[in-house]
Amino acid sequence: MSAAAQVVVHHDKELMAQAAAARLITKIVDAQAARGSASVVLTGGRGGNGLLAALASSSARDAVDWGRLDLWWGDERFLPEGDPDRNVTQAREALLDRVPLDPARVHPMPASDGPYGHDADAAATAYAAELAAASRPENHAEVPSFDVLLLGVGPDTHVASLFPELPAVRETERMVVGVHGAPKPPPTRISLTLPAIRAAREVWLLAAGEDKAKAAHIALSGAGEIQAPAAGAYGRSRTLWLLDDAAASQLPRALYPPASP
Repeated sequence: MSAAAQVVVHHDKELMAQAAAARLITKIVDAQAARGSASVVLTGGRGGNGLLAALASSSARDAVDWGRLDLWWGDERFLPEGDPDRNVTQAREALLDRVPLDPARVHPMPASDGPYGHDADAAATAYAAELAAASRPENHAEVPSFDVLLLGVGPDTHVASLFPELPAVRETERMVVGVHGAPKPPPTRISLTLPAIRAAREVWLLAAGEDKAKAAHIALSGAGEIQAPAAGAYGRSRTLWLLDDAAASQLPRALYPPASP
């Protein structure tokens, strides 16, 4: 775990989603002001989709220049295009179809009925090449220096599709891998690896609900990343854990300030 990890606890998942959306709008606007554009890596699950839905309903969303925003994904279920379980399908429904994005700057991971067929490894290699093509000499890896990389935290401490003990969480060279035999359906996925995640300027980990409390405690208590992948997810300049009261219920109070909203 990064020593710089910050923990912010909100009363419930709705307030957490709204606050995270406001925080993300500010970060995107600041990045666009500083560099002309911004890049964000999206996550699925109830935390990621809750944030996107809150952003869609925010009165501040028009502060973002949506045409100068690059969107990537941390992982994807390797299913046919348009499948309701694909992260990109859920993201389009929650937000993307409601804002004027530049389609050329939206980078979904390949689908299982795409040009790579059912070869998740080939699809992962292609996504890695797309990331590498967007990287610049000043970036720290074969991926862009994402402004914010969002991750949901699973009850088993998985992030993206990096599950405890499986080969993908041990990857140190490749930026994107195919995942086979995932312990939750669907078993075949595509995922960024920890080296790609750590290239981001900021990594935000989202967890809400009692079923995430043990995972948050384990990951924030110095566990190893092979056993607890969330512990290995951190940004170059900032690592932020955004929790609700239920997900934070097993954390020692010393980990977050009393003023946490």
